[in-house]
Amino acid sequence: MSLLLLPTRVQDLQAILRALDWHKLAREVETEAQSRLVIVGPVNSGKSTLFNRLHGHNLSAVSAVPGTTQGVVEQPLGPFMLVDTPGFGEVWGVDRAATAHEAAAQADLILLLLDAGAGVRQSDHDLYVGLQKLGRPIVVALNKADLIKKDLPWVLENAETLLGLRPIPVSARSGQGITDQLLPAILEAQPGLAVAMARGLPGVRRDLVERLIRRTAWTNALIAAEPIPGLDIPLLLAAQTRMVLRIAAAYGQAMNVSHARELLTAIGGGLLARYLAGQLAKLFPGPGWVVSAAMAAIGTWAIGEAARQYFEHGERLRPPDLRTIYRQLLKLAPKRLLLRQPKEIRIQIDGEPPAPPASGKAG
Repeated sequence: MSLLLLPTRVQDLQAILRALDWHKLAREVETEAQSRLVIVGPVNSGKSTLFNRLHGHNLSAVSAVPGTTQGVVEQPLGPFMLVDTPGFGEVWGVDRAATAHEAAAQADLILLLLDAGAGVRQSDHDLYVGLQKLGRPIVVALNKADLIKKDLPWVLENAETLLGLRPIPVSARSGQGITDQLLPAILEAQPGLAVAMARGLPGVRRDLVERLIRRTAWTNALIAAEPIPGLDIPLLLAAQTRMVLRIAAAYGQAMNVSHARELLTAIGGGLLARYLAGQLAKLFPGPGWVVSAAMAAIGTWAIGEAARQYFEHGERLRPPDLRTIYRQLLKLAPKRLLLRQPKEIRIQIDGEPPAPPASGKAG
């Protein structure tokens, strides 16, 4: 595509939007929103406590008595099913272990939760090997890490020797290690779980949405580094549209493509200017490609954060408000994208108090 064919008016941008396969994008997001996470582990490892911590309510029975969970507890969280299973290893629980294994076989990702207080044993190794045969992504966490602070390094080293990987130390009781270590590990193992988890787990929604936005922004930076002007615009716009649909789904909105159209059209003028600037930068090989990549990342992050503000305000923001938010976010983007841990974002809208802070440590 030559520079003469680049979009130069908002109408041109709207034409590209109309040309996107909206139904395909919506179907992709809908599939992600139905992903399934299964928690399995030995007796009394704290599966129910973690289940309740993630959701924010006591939905699954918690007790120090081994075998409190008698069957598979499935709690619907929107289209997302979080599954807490009986423990493996009860003397009387052979059938229940089989039930738990069957539930794990239907998972998009398996979370194996072990007990730090009991240490990692040969039976845990056997369970892990058995789960591997299911061919599903597995994340291994070591619960009750706060109870063995002095011995934790030794327990982790022993676990790594026995399992061939280092478990993630967490405390389902206090929340230690969940948002800063466990959730990122889950998303790395199965990125498609972000939408389902964000929709079903209000306590960690903001953190998950912010991670989704940052990942899309950096992905678009790689796309925009492509040297031919104009070739990347449909790809960038498709990724941004998919991101907005994912954010809508995360906040429990219907899979309606009008959300993405409304948001992207509302900020169309500013978005169009950044597209043009990024494409013109490609005329200068090397440094220009870096500039184009940076502009794509910044613009994508601002769109994502504007979408988050939109849904957190209950879709009450008007197009002028969205444009104001977008311009403010563009100024914040360069520093925010380089932060490893997101910090508070306060946006001022005319006639309203500043929006609630968007802390990356929600939950």
